[in-house]
Amino acid sequence: MNLKLKKMANNQLDIKFPKGGILIIVLAVVAIILFSKSTVTINSGQAGVLYKTFGGGVVTDEPPLGEGFQVVAPWNKIFIYEVRQQEIYEKMQVLSSNGLEIQLEASVWFQPQSDKIGSLHQEKGENYISRVIQPTVRSAARSVVGRYTPEQLYSSKRDVIQTEIFEETKKILDRQYIQLNDILVRDVTLPTTIKTAIERKLKQEQESLEYEFRLVTAKKEAEKQIIEAQGKADANRILSASLTEKILQDKGIEATIELSKSSNSKVVVIGSGKTGMPIILGNQ
Repeated sequence: MNLKLKKMANNQLDIKFPKGGILIIVLAVVAIILFSKSTVTINSGQAGVLYKTFGGGVVTDEPPLGEGFQVVAPWNKIFIYEVRQQEIYEKMQVLSSNGLEIQLEASVWFQPQSDKIGSLHQEKGENYISRVIQPTVRSAARSVVGRYTPEQLYSSKRDVIQTEIFEETKKILDRQYIQLNDILVRDVTLPTTIKTAIERKLKQEQESLEYEFRLVTAKKEAEKQIIEAQGKADANRILSASLTEKILQDKGIEATIELSKSSNSKVVVIGSGKTGMPIILGNQ
């Protein structure tokens, strides 16, 4: 039995790898490693910044690598950036013009300038949002809000401060290879006591405006009645001045003739009145 086992061991020792087999395996492993290090897939809405280890570092004078499958030298690197619009939400504590603390909530829409990603990576780095965008937005918000009172922020100036924060932020980010698309002020929160006082004041102002409106309306209605009464008085005065005794007699005659035609008129006495006007008797 021992001889049989010894013979089997000797046969196993006689097995040899094919000529060059080890070399092929080593080359295959190296090829797989190099391939994995030399390829990268860039997804939709992304772009790649090429870093040449032996060629000057970050490439800034060429367009960034686009979407899809990319092959690079294994000793180089690719840094991938999101180039479509992104959003960050900012909640800040700022001071109004009279020193009261205001809470401001805003959304910032932005994206890197697609042709300047190399420079953005070289100068600002992958953390450019926290290094550049957030400090800039907060600084602009403090500067703008500090120009207004709480009453203005609460009522009529929200759209104005939104526009001013956007303009001040954009001036800075344009020089930092970042495209600012918009800033939306979502909420402005005042201290409870200040908010209550402002609401009470606005209510009183509204009531005062309503009372003034009623006074103006009543005054106009009175003026209208005075004008109508004056018109009637002037008309009566003009009419009275134009009615002479002769005209009245003629009108009386005309009226008597019309009355005499009525079936209810029975007796007409001519010249019986004080002025000689006819008198009609027997009205049934």
